[in-house]
Amino acid sequence: MTTERERPAEAGAEQDFRWYIVHTYSGQEDRVKKNLDLRIQSLDMQDRIFQVVIPTEEEVIFKDGQRKSEQRKLFPGYILVQMNMDDESWYVVRNTPGVTGFISAEDEGDYDKRPKPVPLEDSQLDSILKQSESGPTRIKIGLQAGDMVRISEGPFIDFVGAIGDVDESKGKVRVLVSFFGRETPVELDFLQVERA
Repeated sequence: MTTERERPAEAGAEQDFRWYIVHTYSGQEDRVKKNLDLRIQSLDMQDRIFQVVIPTEEEVIFKDGQRKSEQRKLFPGYILVQMNMDDESWYVVRNTPGVTGFISAEDEGDYDKRPKPVPLEDSQLDSILKQSESGPTRIKIGLQAGDMVRISEGPFIDFVGAIGDVDESKGKVRVLVSFFGRETPVELDFLQVERA
């Protein structure tokens, strides 16, 4: 996750910037982030609301023999906001279009008789940041054992066989190909097969 703004110079010991989880309508995370960033600028709240982040990880998708890299949201329906919680900053975030609320405690807080928002613990934040920044790339191929595929590259080009095993961590599939009257397992890269 990248920082979009530099921390304000006046944000020192007197400011308590903590991370909060904000619930949004599912699929609206990008729109909510954009709206909130605009509200922060227009209402001059940069000294109280520091960052808005959508935790994502890279996912490689193999479809129709093509490799495509996408950013997948780690927590659909949620964004992270680093802010100094007070009545005004709470109001700005809470009343942003698409925001449904904060993750909060059961007891009532000072904010409009609603449950008090609970900041993330440092260990929770570290776990999310590690997963988002350096987590292993997820691979999704849309194929599973038993699917029929055609080999598109290599010495067995145009052979058709059933997938016997999928190893997403290595980017390999094992295809059972009928060769000289026997089924022979052939290990191939994801890019060497396509759905038959």
